[in-house]
Amino acid sequence: MLAEAELMCTQSVAVQYLCAASPAAAKIDADFFDVSPPPTSRQIKSPVFSSSESAVSIELSCSELALSCSTSIQTTAVLDTLSSKFAPRIRSGSHTDVGPRRSNEDQHIRIDDLSTHLGSLYSWSQPSSFYAIFDGHGGADAAVYLKNNALRFFFEEAELPQTSDVDEKFLQALETSHRRSFLLADRALADEQNSVNSDCGTTVLTALVLGRHLLVANAGDCRAVLCRKGDAVQLSQDHRPSCQVERKRVEDLGGKVECGYLNGELALTRALGDWYMKLPYGSASPLTAEPELQQTLLTEDDEFLIIGCDGIWDVLSNQEAVALVRRELRHHNDPQQCARELINQALRRDTCDNITAIVVCFSSQESQEPVPSRRSRFRICMSEEARNKLRSLIEDN
Repeated sequence: MLAEAELMCTQSVAVQYLCAASPAAAKIDADFFDVSPPPTSRQIKSPVFSSSESAVSIELSCSELALSCSTSIQTTAVLDTLSSKFAPRIRSGSHTDVGPRRSNEDQHIRIDDLSTHLGSLYSWSQPSSFYAIFDGHGGADAAVYLKNNALRFFFEEAELPQTSDVDEKFLQALETSHRRSFLLADRALADEQNSVNSDCGTTVLTALVLGRHLLVANAGDCRAVLCRKGDAVQLSQDHRPSCQVERKRVEDLGGKVECGYLNGELALTRALGDWYMKLPYGSASPLTAEPELQQTLLTEDDEFLIIGCDGIWDVLSNQEAVALVRRELRHHNDPQQCARELINQALRRDTCDNITAIVVCFSSQESQEPVPSRRSRFRICMSEEARNKLRSLIEDN
């Protein structure tokens, strides 16, 4: 990916995996978020939109509200006990590579501190970060469009909860807002036929960190994996026809899976764009932009988060990726180098796709344990007689 905004993510331990739409969230100022990346990265400016564009509305049909969720992810429910004093200290890095393809259709966003970008528009009492990966197919246009407009869809025009109390009601409203943002972005792609072809689409995975709360939303086969005390915890479900839950949803809606492809054409069951494969807007479709959501409450046990496109997970297991990043952090403690090494490892294993990775650390640099020196130490034990013979040989020479 050529242009990238720098963002960031937070840890989480308690998880809720939801697919049905939540009650409507309270309205918030449309200009709530106007984020530009840190000075070291290329800036993304929110474009000026016409009133017709900003007026796009999302209405969930009854069939979409009833979408079933894939729940094969292992999660641990942990209640936020206000007594915990753990506060994530976030650092992040990212890297992307074209791989063996002729062009890179991946895009990504990294924002480590939303409040510094938003200034007075930031009304939440806790620090927040935002990350996203867009893995395009059929060209990069859909991924580029969503990256350039992500802040508008997810923040500026989103019905975000306005209260500063992060309670169950707030988190539910935040999920509803994120789900609607996915559908709003999908609808916008349908209206952008002059710049984005109907056979162009993209997967989307976002990670929003608010204090200790981590919200992951996913439509497609990008993946978020948490390192918890060295163990890999998958926080998103790959939406592919090979997933039995997804296959049943597809077939219940009149779609079919042929040779591992949705309707014999697409190796995904959820994506934004690809309107040539979707039913008229407002109707439930085998290919949907409806995301699956998972909340996690971060604790001291959560070390870092890896967000990567399928080009990584096709050749590396969750645990292999976590072990690699953990080892690299103990050597140099640099998430940017960790993301680069993760990409290099996928290339060494002959991945056949574009590859993008974001690594988000939840602890300070000082808290990382260095890897002990591996220098070998030899001790030779010799008898007195042997030492005398060796001394004699040395002296004779």
